[in-house]
Amino acid sequence: MLYWLMKWVFLGPLLKALWPTKVVGAENIPETGGAILAGNHLAVADSFFMPLRVKRKVTFPAKSEYFTEPGFKGTLKKWFFTGVGQFPIDRSGGNAAQAALDTAIRLVKSGHLLGIYPEGTRSPDGRLYKGKTGVARIALESGGVVIPVAMIGTDKVNPIGSKMWWPRRLEVRFGKPLDFSRYEGLAGDRFIERSITDEIMYALMELSGQEYVDIYAAKAKELMAAEAAGVKPEVPSQPAARDAARVPDSKVG
Repeated sequence: MLYWLMKWVFLGPLLKALWPTKVVGAENIPETGGAILAGNHLAVADSFFMPLRVKRKVTFPAKSEYFTEPGFKGTLKKWFFTGVGQFPIDRSGGNAAQAALDTAIRLVKSGHLLGIYPEGTRSPDGRLYKGKTGVARIALESGGVVIPVAMIGTDKVNPIGSKMWWPRRLEVRFGKPLDFSRYEGLAGDRFIERSITDEIMYALMELSGQEYVDIYAAKAKELMAAEAAGVKPEVPSQPAARDAARVPDSKVG
């Protein structure tokens, strides 16, 4: 109930009025059934503006810190994120991370729309970074199609480090669904999961127009912090992920 109140009464109308948004490809989202909306991640604002332009409810995994902060402020955060349909994900690994993955698979299997950012964290510089294979595992075990989603301009609305949201025109692009049913039964194959993830990231690169960087965003942040401290590491750039997205026929079937 809170999700729809926030979307249609309290927050949604304000966001639509202040941030006019062009929507492309909304017809690619299935009207029923489970599916995965896999997006690039430029800003916290992504999780507000994308669901606003989707008729169905979108459920996102959110970092566990939003649900565990102590005190009155923490209680409000937990109430808000739980109420709008988000669930905690522990990014430190181990059983907690597996539990979050299992929750995501269960949601898609039961017919929900799952929103996920394969990069795992926000881009530190507006480029598109290597995807984590959790999205592939969810797709393989749930049977849901993956719809790439490109957010354009949210990094200008909500720059990293800024608590202010600035007026900008935005665009949300929904790509053609990616069906990975041809790999049914291959969940757990690390090569297949990496290939599927790379295919998703290549679709996102084409849809968003971002430059692709073949390292994880979290690692890029570490390198940038090192550079700020006086070290000058190289961050390898890969203009296209086409080759990485190819799967030899011998691995299929």
